[in-house]
Amino acid sequence: MATWPILSFLILVPLIGAVLVLAVRGSDSVVARNARWVALWVTLCNFVLSLVLWLNFDPSTADFQFREKRAWLSNVITYQVGVDGISMLFIVLTAFLMPICILASWDSIKERVKEYMIAFLVMESTMIGVFCALDLVVFYLFFEAGLIPMFLIIGVWGGANRIYATFKFFLYTLLGSVLMLLAIMAMYFHTGTTDIIQLLDRGTFPAAMQYWLWLAFFASFAVKIPMWPLHTWLPDAHVEAPTAGSVILAGVLLKMGAYGFLRFSIPMFPHATEFFTPFVFGLSVVAVIYTSLVALMQEDMKKLVAYSSVAHMGFVTIGLFTMTTQGIEGGLVQMLSHGLVSGALFLCVGVIYDRIHSREIARYGGLVNRMPKYALALMVFTLANVGLPGTSGFVGEFLVLVGAFQVNTWVAMFATTGVILSACYALWLYRRVVFGVIEKADLQRIADVNRRELVILVPLIATVIFFGVHPQPWLDVMHVSVDHLIKQHHAALDTGRALAALPR
Repeated sequence: MATWPILSFLILVPLIGAVLVLAVRGSDSVVARNARWVALWVTLCNFVLSLVLWLNFDPSTADFQFREKRAWLSNVITYQVGVDGISMLFIVLTAFLMPICILASWDSIKERVKEYMIAFLVMESTMIGVFCALDLVVFYLFFEAGLIPMFLIIGVWGGANRIYATFKFFLYTLLGSVLMLLAIMAMYFHTGTTDIIQLLDRGTFPAAMQYWLWLAFFASFAVKIPMWPLHTWLPDAHVEAPTAGSVILAGVLLKMGAYGFLRFSIPMFPHATEFFTPFVFGLSVVAVIYTSLVALMQEDMKKLVAYSSVAHMGFVTIGLFTMTTQGIEGGLVQMLSHGLVSGALFLCVGVIYDRIHSREIARYGGLVNRMPKYALALMVFTLANVGLPGTSGFVGEFLVLVGAFQVNTWVAMFATTGVILSACYALWLYRRVVFGVIEKADLQRIADVNRRELVILVPLIATVIFFGVHPQPWLDVMHVSVDHLIKQHHAALDTGRALAALPR
């Protein structure tokens, strides 16, 4: 494993699969069928590779593992990849969700199937590249390249207002990323390198410079998460995106912003992080409460889940900026759990949308009478979204609140109201959709989940419950890296204070 470039394989396999799909020829039906099967097998192979990565990962060290380094463009850009305990599990999450997305699109996508599968395979490659990039330029290229396939997925295969939602999503995220590019250029001119490991080893930037760099990175990552009030693109994107597009948008793409905070903002700009932490707490608390209240008012199921995502990502940013072991580990677990649960909720919406072609909550009711298996699956994911003990959602939220309580009891108290509000809108949605009497004539004939949909939902149910009861495999992977990050952060702050106290 030390000499095998497994990370490059994880990045390249989906691209190779995209080329294979591109080479598919024949009638429209044959092309569509073969494109689906090629994409499915390629994503399954990549998921197996990600499990091999996990099994060979050494959780006892905070060093980057499976490192590869090659010069590009006459040493101007260095292709360098590697993983630590913070990034490794997000690669597994990405690889796990991709075959589920392919299966979820099996029957619902009927036009331009080949192009659709190519877009998803290219996006998988870029997302994995983000989580293992160890060079600022390589990170930026992967970070931005992921916009293109998602732009196409929403713009070509989305709903009636897909053009508006697509351009809003693209412009929001691109504008923030331009500021990050300027910050990367400033870091290069100051240090002469874009190597992330060298930047971490050399220590922090001058305090005055840190504030501007932190704000530039914040502009990009806050839009990506998205944090309030930069979240308005997300509900529109989710509503118009096809089901699989919503799954991967909520499951992985939103996590890139929070991951960027841990990889860049916190370790490289510690003084700015300390200064802006109350600002982040304030925005996060508003996100948790405000978007939960907005979710209560929604009549569209997808919009409700989208606003729920903003609220849950507010918990993530609170946890990350507590700079406590429980808070950061809770934020990471919350990201992993949210990737599973929110993706599953969008899949559940897609199941009934494929049958009735409506996302209006009032359009349903009494589904438990015709779809008991579906009602059971939706119940598990709803309770996980609420944070019920025994589900993965509880572990992350509990750890975040413990970490927040150590730092600021007011932040912990206001964030806790989000748990109560999430129970209100999630259980309200479940009651209106599942319980009651069937009043609509077409609901009398609606079919329960089929075999393909069971294959999609059962692994998600098992994963949510397993890691809710036994989260230790997640915590073991991240603990040493998180502990190292916190010590590094506090050491940089102490050094800065000592230098500031010296007589001039």
